[in-house]
Amino acid sequence: MAAVRSSDSAGPLRRTGRAIRHVLSLPFTGTAKGIRKATHAHGAGESGLGKLIELHAVNGAGDVMITVALASTVFFSVPTDEARGRVALYLAVTMAPFALLAPVIGPLLDRLPHGRRAAMAGAMLVRAVLAIAISGAVSTGGLELYPAALGVLVSSKAYGVVRSAVVPRLLPPRFSLVRANSRVTLAGLVATGVAAPIGAGLHQIGPQWPLYGACVIFLAGTFLAFTLPHTVDSAKGERKAHLVTHGEQRPGLRTVGPSVLHGLQANAAHRALSGFLTFFLAFLLREHPLAGQNAAVSLGIVAVAAGTGNALGTAVGAWLKARGPELIIVSVLAIALGTAIFAALFFGGVMMAALCAVAGLTQALSKLSLDAVIQRDVPEQVRSSAFARSETVLQMSWVVGGAIGIALPLNGVLGMSTAACLLALGGLLAGRGLLGAARRGTAHARVA
Repeated sequence: MAAVRSSDSAGPLRRTGRAIRHVLSLPFTGTAKGIRKATHAHGAGESGLGKLIELHAVNGAGDVMITVALASTVFFSVPTDEARGRVALYLAVTMAPFALLAPVIGPLLDRLPHGRRAAMAGAMLVRAVLAIAISGAVSTGGLELYPAALGVLVSSKAYGVVRSAVVPRLLPPRFSLVRANSRVTLAGLVATGVAAPIGAGLHQIGPQWPLYGACVIFLAGTFLAFTLPHTVDSAKGERKAHLVTHGEQRPGLRTVGPSVLHGLQANAAHRALSGFLTFFLAFLLREHPLAGQNAAVSLGIVAVAAGTGNALGTAVGAWLKARGPELIIVSVLAIALGTAIFAALFFGGVMMAALCAVAGLTQALSKLSLDAVIQRDVPEQVRSSAFARSETVLQMSWVVGGAIGIALPLNGVLGMSTAACLLALGGLLAGRGLLGAARRGTAHARVA
């Protein structure tokens, strides 16, 4: 009888314990289920795109953790003049070698058509190891920090190139590439926005703690990369794409239609503007903060403006569904150019924030439209390779823009005028060709 009473009393206790555990875990399990439902909607779960979306979110979170740690060491922890020297050194030791390495990233990855999951996992694992390596130098700012930062940059861009090549193989039925890229990009932006304040909070504990967080995140990404479908590693029917033609059997990006080349030129201008604004405004606002704000708050305002614009552009790109991509590219280039001209003529804090927001929005729309053009005009057999080539060109453009930003004197009007010149150059190279392609597309649509 005593055993029965003990069992009866234990039953309610166990049920109460399970109920308490359920209540405590509900916010976490509910959030996880909500994220999984969003990333796997509209067939993305069945095709494997949902897992790539989650992997890209992990990638964005890890990268921003390392960025927080490096920015605190290279930029915020020293006076402005010394910070400029450190950033110049950072550019020389990381960006300049990357400009030489970037052109070979795509061709090297083309040689791994059956190892794309391993390549993405490797890019994650390398950054996990380098995050720990950087944590030993982040407090002192020693020179060993810079080669490790170069390794992080190269690994990050290698992941980006492979990811661009993988997306076409994970499209759900009746799912456009521009829509898929919108989802992937938006996931990365959201993860970056969530992880950035967490990284800043970890930095308050110690300068190495954001790097510990990045290591954990990238280790998780290493395992997540291998959960992607086996179709990611399939290279059936693929060939390599080149910027120039090598015979009829190896078409180049120049030969698949003018829209691809001109769209790439326009996007290179946007990406150069992004790199320029990142470095130029970082120093300008540190020396001349926005009215009534300190340097950190001023940088936060323009960063939020740029991030909001980028997220809005990604959402609008998905809504437009890639209609008239050439017209979208030339239109957003004109909008960005007009905003930069106004920022130079009426220079001030509001116009700087407006330019950052417009630059984020137009860059996102232009990139999504370029993806749509490549999907439409590049043969399927070389489409994945074409994405790798175009992504490498855009990454190099960001490096060039960043170099200009660090070298330019800290004069606001001069900076905004330079931004306008970068966009005007893109318009001169690509505008006429894009307008012509848009008119031909309209004419074909009317005939059809």
